[in-house]
Amino acid sequence: MMTRPTLRIGSVMLLATLPTTADARLTRLIVERTEAVAPARPGAPAYRILHGRYEGQVDPADPHNRIITDIAAAPRLSNGRVAYSATFAIALPDDPARTSGFLMYDVPNRGNGAVAADPDGHVRVISGWQGDISAPDAQRLTVPVASGPRGRPLTATVLQRFTDMPAGAASIAIVGGIGRPTPRPLPVSLDTRRARLFRQSSDAAAPVNIASGNWAFADCRTTPFPGRPDPTQLCLRGGFDNGQAYTLVYRGRGPQVLGLGFAAVRDLNAFLRSAAADDAGTPNPVAGRIRWPILTGTSQSGNFVRSFIALGFNQSEDGRRVFDGANPNIAARQVPLNIRFGVPGGAAGLYEPGSEGPLWWSRYNDTARGRGTASLLDRCRATATCPRIVETFGSAEFWGLRMSPNLVGTDASADLPLPPEVRRYYFPSVTHGGSYTGGFPLAGDKPYPGAPACTLAWNPNPSAETRRAVLKALADWVSTGKAPPPSRYPTMAAGDLVAPTARAIGWPAIPGAPSPDGKLNTFLDYDFGPAFDYRDLSGVLSRQPPAVRRTIPSLVPRVDSDGNETAGVPSVQLLVPIGTYTGWNELAQGFGKGGGCGFVGGFVPFAKTEADRRAARDPRPSLQSRYRDHAGFVARVRAVAADQVRQGWLLADDAKKLVAQAEASDVLR
Repeated sequence: MMTRPTLRIGSVMLLATLPTTADARLTRLIVERTEAVAPARPGAPAYRILHGRYEGQVDPADPHNRIITDIAAAPRLSNGRVAYSATFAIALPDDPARTSGFLMYDVPNRGNGAVAADPDGHVRVISGWQGDISAPDAQRLTVPVASGPRGRPLTATVLQRFTDMPAGAASIAIVGGIGRPTPRPLPVSLDTRRARLFRQSSDAAAPVNIASGNWAFADCRTTPFPGRPDPTQLCLRGGFDNGQAYTLVYRGRGPQVLGLGFAAVRDLNAFLRSAAADDAGTPNPVAGRIRWPILTGTSQSGNFVRSFIALGFNQSEDGRRVFDGANPNIAARQVPLNIRFGVPGGAAGLYEPGSEGPLWWSRYNDTARGRGTASLLDRCRATATCPRIVETFGSAEFWGLRMSPNLVGTDASADLPLPPEVRRYYFPSVTHGGSYTGGFPLAGDKPYPGAPACTLAWNPNPSAETRRAVLKALADWVSTGKAPPPSRYPTMAAGDLVAPTARAIGWPAIPGAPSPDGKLNTFLDYDFGPAFDYRDLSGVLSRQPPAVRRTIPSLVPRVDSDGNETAGVPSVQLLVPIGTYTGWNELAQGFGKGGGCGFVGGFVPFAKTEADRRAARDPRPSLQSRYRDHAGFVARVRAVAADQVRQGWLLADDAKKLVAQAEASDVLR
């Protein structure tokens, strides 16, 4: 049994005047643990963090919910509604008077996330939205399993692709996501004659079928082939070759209603924004404090933000807008969540859905794929519930995540306009998410544990500082109406977007460095069968693997004589470069060797002296010729950082930090 804590909200009179929960479909909020948190900086408010879970119910007949795949087949409560529950964490100032009025909801990435004290007094919130995650340390969502008439299991074709397994592995787990693997649905039958396994030496290679007698749904880690029957393991006679990709296709049963993840985020934030208490009388812990909710998400979570808006979930069941602002960050696709047996933890690999629906904010006629005219904002425009949007992304999204059609459509013939409620800011020459260490390291970034082996050093060019500045501009836009700076991103009209070849982008011939040729993750137009709703990225994938109908043309940003990109909002590190920063890299080993290295950008440092440059035959000027000495380098960083602050692209505290990092660096020591 859990005890319900007493929450200090404010006056009883305030609670009495707030909206009731009649239409807010969060039904119960349960705080399980509270922790005190010190201020984020001297003078900032002290915080407490509430950890717990909440329960919700949705009406499957409500027009706001009918779009959820398999919602009509989900088990019902006695009141005819469908139930779910999710975990949450809320960071809020101890003193209600020191709350800024902003609620910043950050969508967790594969269940990973945390909240902390905010220096500006914002309420910080995360919660579970992925129903296929069960790890106890993750933000997670519990959703029902849909079933057919008379309780018969619903089924569909399931595809699972395996790469980079240990060489010679006898069996491997059948899991879906990356980062935090998630179990795939159990097969209807363990009879391999009713399934298919094939291998490929590259993504472009023709599939080679593996005879049904040479593999099994079985665990062969301790028992030789055919092993011990196990629906969660794949066993191959003779073991797996890690230079190959293996694709398993089978009939799965018992789909979770994963699309409820959108409703869960909607309902929690609608409750926090306007409700006084839940259905059991537990007070809303931030009642009366929230004026401007803002939705943010990075990478997979940014894809969630785009789909959340596109599918109409920024309107609550009572018809009101949920979030006033949104920032999809480094997100080029939509999230494949509202699909029977979807894999929301995928990452734009071969055969994965995610780019099938509208990718653009303005209405565009997708004639290349025959999808008609649509935009991500169609539903919220119809209900006047669109948030103000600041979209941010960088170079790796072009090279690894198929960003091009977002800007120039599927015919790549012209720039697509942005609507007035959208700003777009491009981070040139950065890896996926920018450097996670920052500073000015001549050796490049350090790879994270388990990272792919790339030929080039890791790109140390950051984007976090610029994003912080534009998020402040988004908050001002939402709260005061002050418009952010005009969008800055590469366009065809300016000559910034070109074909993804070394010659077209103007790549310099750097001795020993690989070429960008062949590093693009190709955009393929898939045919997933007639049960799939392409425009809404919803429904059932009835054709697996999908047929490839055509290749969609893609463009990438051009570069200068240093190999660095020229369009967008550059970081201080790019304006005072110590090398060439790329959004692509080369895979050094394993399956796909010689192609792109995931979403990892590369780095080629400049020679230190002119003598070093001449000896290496490097066409790029040396550090010495650019800055003379360490003091000259630091002076240049200081001047550029100050200018970025004046222009609004950098916050003053971040400028001080960057200057200190330059002083501490080994550049021209």
